Amino acid sequence: MKRLSLCIAVIVFCFSPFFAQTFDLAEAARQTGAKLYWDSLSGSGILEKNGHQISFRVGEQLVMMNYTKLAIVDPPENKSGTVYVTQKFIDTANNLFVQNSPESFYKVGAILIDPGHGGRDPGAMGSYKKGGKEIHLQEKDLTLSISKMLAQKLQEAYPEKEVILTRSDDTWLTLEQRVEIANSIRLEPHEAVLYLSIHINASLDKNASGYEVWYLSPGFRRQVLQSTGEDIELENILNSMLEEEYSTESVLIAKFIMEGLDAQIGKQSKSRGIKAEEWFVVRNAHMPSVLVEAGFITN
Repeated sequence: MKRLSLCIAVIVFCFSPFFAQTFDLAEAARQTGAKLYWDSLSGSGILEKNGHQISFRVGEQLVMMNYTKLAIVDPPENKSGTVYVTQKFIDTANNLFVQNSPESFYKVGAILIDPGHGGRDPGAMGSYKKGGKEIHLQEKDLTLSISKMLAQKLQEAYPEKEVILTRSDDTWLTLEQRVEIANSIRLEPHEAVLYLSIHINASLDKNASGYEVWYLSPGFRRQVLQSTGEDIELENILNSMLEEEYSTESVLIAKFIMEGLDAQIGKQSKSRGIKAEEWFVVRNAHMPSVLVEAGFITN
């Protein structure tokens, strides 16, 4: 009888997540009073409150708290398109949110805007007629013009943040130089950089039009954490979590940018949606990063 009771206890312990009461993400956010950011494409999300963040992914027990600490919870489950979490997950989030303002919490310290092409690299080219005169366009000029306007607006809106351009004139930069600029920005402890690459699209189809935002394919693996050589196994776990964090935030940034473009542009041009690709600058920047194709120079 004692052996049977022990076996039952072990089974209940091992399978307790399957019997625990579950709540959908919206209810979890309501219970914690947190703001929910969810990306169905990567199956990952963030709960944010009082300057704290807990990042999670469907099917994974490890969650990252404030980018620096890991915790084990019952893995979030996707049931018929709805994601559910257990009370243990909610309790973990609540315990984090009631802590004092986190010294280790990452905030955006700098925004790097990268105008595509430049110098001897004109990028895509196009032309149109205005008043009977043919006007020739080069991608490098348009990306620089857009980037300068964007930098000015961001600096006015967020004067406490550093807004940086990889180039402010008709200068040619290699892809490696652009990434090096991004990865070498000096920040205060626990500050982060957002990387925004600006491009203009082109097509042999003169009717092709619209704007799109690209982020790094979630399946792409990269090293974003500088190794200290002290605990390789732990560093690999942290790198994986931080890499997924960057990917999740890149998708969220792409969504926010797309929503902003949709609201501002309206029917003047169409949205081509957000897409995933392994662009060089996006995959090599050790930070949340996106690439915007602002329109078609050939239309």
